[in-house]
Amino acid sequence: MITKQEFLILYQKYMNGQCTPAEKALLDSYRDEMTLQADGWDDDTTNEQDVRNRIWQKLSESRNVVELKPRRSYTYQWLSAAAIILMVLFAGLLFVKRDKPKPQPTSQLAQIKQIVPGGNKAYLTLANGTRIILDDAKKGQIAAQAGIQVSKTGNGMVVYHFSKTAAAANTIPEINTITTPRGGQYKVELEDGTKVWLNAASSIKFPQAFTGNNREVELSGEAYFEVAKNKAKPFIVKANGTQVQVFGTHFNVNAYSDNSNVTTTLVEGSVRMSNAASAVMLMPGQQGTVAQNGAAIKVSKADTEESLAWVNGFFVFHDESIINVMKQVVRWYDVDVQYNDEDVKLNEFGGTISRYKNITELLNNMQLTGTIHYKIEGRRVILTK
Repeated sequence: MITKQEFLILYQKYMNGQCTPAEKALLDSYRDEMTLQADGWDDDTTNEQDVRNRIWQKLSESRNVVELKPRRSYTYQWLSAAAIILMVLFAGLLFVKRDKPKPQPTSQLAQIKQIVPGGNKAYLTLANGTRIILDDAKKGQIAAQAGIQVSKTGNGMVVYHFSKTAAAANTIPEINTITTPRGGQYKVELEDGTKVWLNAASSIKFPQAFTGNNREVELSGEAYFEVAKNKAKPFIVKANGTQVQVFGTHFNVNAYSDNSNVTTTLVEGSVRMSNAASAVMLMPGQQGTVAQNGAAIKVSKADTEESLAWVNGFFVFHDESIINVMKQVVRWYDVDVQYNDEDVKLNEFGGTISRYKNITELLNNMQLTGTIHYKIEGRRVILTK
């Protein structure tokens, strides 16, 4: 039995007249598995609502159904996996009467399989310029110098250890950098026990050990922090002219250079967010947003589900513009995007889907709203009306 994702791909090919006889057989077998056989259906007498009710009942029994809520007329909601099956199975009842299409090559299907979700990829640049590819590094010690030991754990996290002898000698720590490429993410535990999750296309600069009065790091891109508590030594994140100061808390900072704002979302504890124009205190469940041109910081209620979705392995969008949706797609799947129609950029989407699905499942969800179409050429996603 084929998967739902393969069904969607093959169904799209069928509607484009590109299915081979073997692929058509796969579609028929999938439909039969769902007990929606062609026998007994007559286009002139079938009650459309009866068909929908039967499909909905079948999906309800599998506990894979969600209610679709109405949206504004210019906003379109992604369909859940169950709702997608609802649509394509109903459409499948219509194509059983159609003529068999001419076989076509499967180059598009083979091509899009090459675009896979991102994973744990990063590289560590030591102060002396040495670069270590972390996804290739074996478990155990991967670097050591000036009282510092850098090791990789079994779950892929990089951990720093700073010797007490070096601290007593007041050694000035050197700056290291961990960088994730497009299609990468990584987790690092700093010398003080602070854990940092780096999103795709991000980097963090930090000292090998925090020997001064502050614990200061510099972020580009996006990261989620679980800061080890130390009231005597504040932890400071600097990102695009904005500074976030904490003593021990959990928060997310989004500071991608291609975004107009720097956003801090607080999950636990308290945060002082400041720039040249203003300073604010954030409480759990709040979000501070500041334009990168240095305007005053605005505080609002945070959409923590959406802000932290990437940490939990999901894409979550609530009335999000397609421009911002595709920014995340570009970073995570390491692709480029091309808009062939300016009107496409006016669309908004909402919904939830795993970041570990193939890119085609995400794009098919968007396409099934009827507001966009896509094709893939190499590692370029082309969007049209």
